[in-house]
Formats: sequence, structure tokens, C-alpha cells
Amino acid sequence: MLSSSSPFVYSLILFLSLFFLLLFAPQILPFKKHQQQELEQNRQKPQSLITPQDELEDLHLFHQAVLSASPASSKISHLGTVNPKPKIAFLFLTNSDLVFAPLWQRFFQGNDHLFNIYVHADPFVKLSAPEWSVKANFIPAKRTARGSPTLISAARRLLANAILDDPFNLYFALISQHCIPLHSFNHIYTSFLGDPSSSSKAFLTQKSQKSFIEITSDSPHLHNRYVARGEGSLLPEIPFKQFRVGSQFFVLAKRHALLVLKERKLWRKFRLPCFDLDSCYPEEHYFPTFLSMKDPKGCSHYTLTRVNWTDSVDGHPHTYHAPEVSSDLLHTLRKSNSTYSYFFARKFSPDCLKPLMAIADDVIFRD
Repeated sequence: MLSSSSPFVYSLILFLSLFFLLLFAPQILPFKKHQQQELEQNRQKPQSLITPQDELEDLHLFHQAVLSASPASSKISHLGTVNPKPKIAFLFLTNSDLVFAPLWQRFFQGNDHLFNIYVHADPFVKLSAPEWSVKANFIPAKRTARGSPTLISAARRLLANAILDDPFNLYFALISQHCIPLHSFNHIYTSFLGDPSSSSKAFLTQKSQKSFIEITSDSPHLHNRYVARGEGSLLPEIPFKQFRVGSQFFVLAKRHALLVLKERKLWRKFRLPCFDLDSCYPEEHYFPTFLSMKDPKGCSHYTLTRVNWTDSVDGHPHTYHAPEVSSDLLHTLRKSNSTYSYFFARKFSPDCLKPLMAIADDVIFRD
């Protein structure tokens, strides 16, 4: 008897299955589609490249640098009758060979007692040692990536190592591997620190030096940059009206460099990974925002590094090539609307080295 009814039962079960599938498919399928979209977004979302171990090591480094600069431990407070020379620390942030090292060597030549060089070279990229005779300090470096807070960490790491290394470093110029100088060393040094022959202990301990960093609130797509990590992600520490942007490259006075190394609150926000990668430039947001909130009158609000954005591609500025290099170009790049002319310029391709060296003495280093 059971066998005779089996075909009917099976047909009924199949019919009911199809009915319920058609009835609930509209509710089930969109949910699965939404899940798929969410998974795809999570795949595209960058994960933080800063490990807890990296964070702890950096915090220890920053703490040591701040302690070393305190009046109780600073060598400056025990100079006696010595007449020291304040120095500029040049901080090279690079993920490729320093192809313009010969030009920078020409720039530094003869001024060994007035500067120090520190290089943060991405350890995940194999680099050739720069061909220069001046001493360059390659600091312990960690991985960096565009559009991530690793570039903030790298800049802070350079600042901390420079402060620990030499208490007479009073200005810290962050430089790209694609940067070139636009003036002689003497011109730049004198503009920041005055005549080196008149340097004194009193100058080294003064607390009024200005920092040269771009700080602006009228940049295009400012709101997109503000919400790159998600709506409200920077609140409550950073209201939109206090959010600022600027150039990645700056020249900080020591007092501001120390403030940056002490800072923790804003860093917890800016270290978050971004959802909107097209608007995510943490290093261009963190430093201008923090220094604008902390000491706006102590900063120039303009950068000393000239960049040509007239034909930018994918967030990269115009790259100069060898045929464009000329004395006219160099003089044009110096011009600015601020108190100072531009001191540095980017972005230059490696093939520019030869023509730049050819006009270095007669143009670049002749102020």
C-alpha cells in the first residue's frame, strides 16, 4: 500500500518545495547578494600594516626621544663655554634608490658640522646604497605603503631617531627620494637658523622657531578625505571644522617635532584603515590637523617643497623628465607667494640627474 502511494507523496513534496522556493527566494537572494557585496568590500578594504609589535616598538622609541630632549637629560644644558652649531636634520623617506644622491652630495659638501642625514628605506624593497661620501644614517625601518598610516609612522620614526642621535638638530626637513634642492645649503641654513658663525647656546635653547608645513581647509574634496575611514570615524577628537590637509613634506622645528612624538589621541583615529582609498592620504591629514589644533600661529601654513599638480595622475603630481630641465625651470620652481621662495621641488624622474648636475653649480647653488 505504501509503495502505491509513493509517487503521489513524492510529487506533492516536490511541488511544495518549488512553491516555498519561489515564495521566499526574493527575500533570500537579495540577502545573499548583500553578503557578497560586503565580502567584496572587505577584500578591497586595506588592513592595517602596523602590527601591535610595531606599535609598541615605536611608542618606546618616541618616549626615549622625548626623554632625551628634556632639560634634565639634554646635552645642551651641560655645554658650559662650548659654542655649538645648530643643525638641520634631513629626513629621507624612500621606497626606491636615492638616484639624486650625487646632487645632494654636492649640496651638502663642505658643511658637515651643520647637518645630519637620516634615511627611512622600506625594508621590503631592495635598494642600492647611495653614492655619496657624506655620512647617512639608515635608521631601523618598517614597511610603508601609499594611502596608509605607515607613512605617518615612518615620518615620526625619522624624527625620533634624529632627536636621539644629535641634540643639536633643531630643524627637521622631510624629503622624498624624488626631491631636489633649489638653493645652496648656505642659503637654506641661513634662512632657518641664521649665520652659522654667530650660533650660540642661547639660540639652541630658544623656543620660538616656526615650522614650515602646509595647513589648509579649502582643499577640493575635503569632506571626502574627512570621512575616508567612515562617517564619524574621526569624532569626537577631530570635528570637521578642525580637520586640515596639506603637503606630505614639511620642515618642523624641534619643539613641534617633540609635540608630534608625544601625541597619542589623534593617532588612534588616523591609524584606522580607510574605506575610500581614493581620498585616503593619512600623512597629508595627520600632521596639518594636529599642528593646526596645537599651535596654528607657530606654523607657516605653507610648504617649502614645490609640487606641480597641473596634470596630476592618480594622485601623483607632474613628473619632470630630462628634456624639461633648464635654468628657466629651476628659477620658476623657486618662485612662491610666501615670505620664502621654495627650497625643494618634486617630482623628478631618474633621467633628470645628468642635466641637473650639469647646471648645479651655475644655477641651483648660485643664489
